[in-house]
Amino acid sequence: MVPRLPGHGAVPRICDTATRQLVEARPIAVADLYVCGITPYDATHIGHAATYLAYDTLIRLWLDAGYEVRYVQNTTDVDDPLLERAAATGIDWRTLAAEQTELFRRDMESLGVIPPDHYVAATEMIGQVADAVRRLLERGSAYRVDDDIYFDSAAAAASSPWHLGQVSNLDRPTMLELVAERGGDPERPGKRDALDPLLWRGARDGEPSWETVLGAGRPGWHIECSVIAQEFLDLPLTVNGGGSDLVFPHHEFSAGHTAALTGAPLANLYSHTGLVAYRGEKMSKSRGNLVLVSSLTDSGVEARAIRLAVLSQRYRDDWEWTDELLAEAEQRLASWSAWAARGRSAGTSGMLDGLRAALIHDLDTPAAVAAVDARAAGGSAPAEGDLTAINALLGIRL
Repeated sequence: MVPRLPGHGAVPRICDTATRQLVEARPIAVADLYVCGITPYDATHIGHAATYLAYDTLIRLWLDAGYEVRYVQNTTDVDDPLLERAAATGIDWRTLAAEQTELFRRDMESLGVIPPDHYVAATEMIGQVADAVRRLLERGSAYRVDDDIYFDSAAAAASSPWHLGQVSNLDRPTMLELVAERGGDPERPGKRDALDPLLWRGARDGEPSWETVLGAGRPGWHIECSVIAQEFLDLPLTVNGGGSDLVFPHHEFSAGHTAALTGAPLANLYSHTGLVAYRGEKMSKSRGNLVLVSSLTDSGVEARAIRLAVLSQRYRDDWEWTDELLAEAEQRLASWSAWAARGRSAGTSGMLDGLRAALIHDLDTPAAVAAVDARAAGGSAPAEGDLTAINALLGIRL
């Protein structure tokens, strides 16, 4: 439960990827947030934690501003990387997905992340996705290549408020490079455009599939998030969020699918977090250079220290996890805890106003952390309400 604070904070301003501007993330009525979830085969590394802590901060600011929040996160629990890992380890893919999803949720709980109102697995939405793809076929925004179905980007752009590049602002050569790196198949014969993404994968021997209005098969990646967002939230979303490696092709085409299906934008604001490196390279499952939250906590690292280490970094910057960064966070937590143990001083300190002012400016958690550092290093004990403000806005209970 997030503590209630006196008064109300202002609506935060965050960077919109599509316009490259700081934009007020003002809900129309309810704050609708969709953040792309994990593919559950090796959860949860610090890169995941950084993304979900960023949007946890946004949620805390919306709550402080007096808004109701509806938060949805998907789980891509059937996908090629998951199936490949299951085959390599001899574990049933459903068992692997369930185990890793549960570990992810425990990790998020240990870090104090406010859980979504709905965790939605791709396998729970097979029928809805198939029906959406059927509608795209009927409208001419999709086409078949053998047993597979692809999104027709050009047709969708001609008949909806979306066009290719609207979210990512990338040129075509960059798109072609990224789509090949991130699960696309630009050289597939029969496609109308090399960038057109897969909507529905026809049944293959040895792969899971479901009988649907389209025949046997399973969903593509981008359509999954489009359909889940439409099912559980109001469009346009207040914010669609995720790591910066999702800008293209994932969020670009989730927006395109949504526009083609509904005639409306997916979101008013697209927000992305920076990537986390370790030992000089981006932290990723494919490279195997992961720092797992569960491994750290199992070794005795305090989860609040992990949270503080992440909050000391700008959410949309790329940064590197190091042992020194963790040690600094552990020292910071010890300093804050010693300060909290001093009792309470009379009067007010301005802590709440300072935290609000820092955080509403593009979720500036480093500035907020520095404000607490300054108070903790001073001679006086916390004022009444200081610790509640830190708990409510930074998620650190002292």
